[in-house]
Amino acid sequence: MEMTLRWYGKNFDSVTLKEIRQIPGVKGVITTLYDTTPGEVWQPERIAALKKDVEDAGLKISGIESVNVCDSIKVGDGDRDKYIDNYIQTLKNLGEADIHMVCYNFMPVFDWTRTELARRKPDGSTGLAYNQKAIDAIDPDHLAESVQKMSNGTVMPGWEPERMAQVTKLFDMYKDVDGEKLFDNLVYFLKAIMPVCDKYDINMAIHPDDPAWSVFGLTRIINSEAGILRLMKAVDNVHNGVTFCSGSYGTNLENDLPHMIRALGNRIHFAHVRNLKFNDTSRENYDFEEAQHLSSDGNFDMYEIMRALYETGFDGPIRPDHGRMIWDEVDKPGVIPGYGLYDRALGATYLNGLWEAIDKAETRGIPSGLREKNLHK
Repeated sequence: MEMTLRWYGKNFDSVTLKEIRQIPGVKGVITTLYDTTPGEVWQPERIAALKKDVEDAGLKISGIESVNVCDSIKVGDGDRDKYIDNYIQTLKNLGEADIHMVCYNFMPVFDWTRTELARRKPDGSTGLAYNQKAIDAIDPDHLAESVQKMSNGTVMPGWEPERMAQVTKLFDMYKDVDGEKLFDNLVYFLKAIMPVCDKYDINMAIHPDDPAWSVFGLTRIINSEAGILRLMKAVDNVHNGVTFCSGSYGTNLENDLPHMIRALGNRIHFAHVRNLKFNDTSRENYDFEEAQHLSSDGNFDMYEIMRALYETGFDGPIRPDHGRMIWDEVDKPGVIPGYGLYDRALGATYLNGLWEAIDKAETRGIPSGLREKNLHK
């Protein structure tokens, strides 16, 4: 396991590489060229400059999140082969820069959906939250205005103003794209890029849908154990793999997260580990909020998630995912919701502590039965 932190780049992130370097156990960052557009070729000189910034700070680029897939590829229109060629060139440029993991998603229109960016908790911290009633009340024809009001002027990744300005056109692109067509287009894309991934040893790690169901009537397909295993079988190449995001798969409580990890095994190339707290799980009132990483603060057993990763031999990059805003960090300019420094630093340290405890219990030969007995005292 390699502990990392997500970093959006020096021109976009309020968190500095110097601060990240001081988090115990964090040796690398997951980063991106945030101002590129889906379908654009990433130029070698820009990749080199990004890499130099990171390495000059004493860190490494452990992976890219994300090289976004443009909508032409997702819907399979007449321009998709052109954009797939561009994607292949970007992967080639990354491989030649010695970068070997790319996280991406195949969600129609939106990368992720939340209804609150700063829900206040009893301790005074704030965090991201989702409420189904709020989603159901939004008119898709006025989605851009609703998102702008919801975000209070904050530019959220995947919800940039220029993209929201085209939302009606984007919805129209997907009107005839059902789950099977979206799946077929994903397989087409992956089969086309596997040769360059094989050549440069690039692990493609698909991020699950967030939340794990259809939003605004847009179909979603990467949200369950059956769905992701189907994709692994359809493109049976080790470079076709998964970003295992506990917070995204976990939005659906029917997903058994440790079981999914064991079922995927060596196809997990990247992990996002975070906790959720569910306040209502009825269909019409579904409501959850993003909790601190500690197991007792939410509904997930973080020890079991980390143990499943350990037992499957996971050795890729991992990062604490969305954190709360704590210690007045919310007042800092440019802080991306969920991506402040302090709570994610605490999360990284907590996950490292779990991993160390699991590793020492295994290597020191503590009988599993005794471990379980002590855990449940």
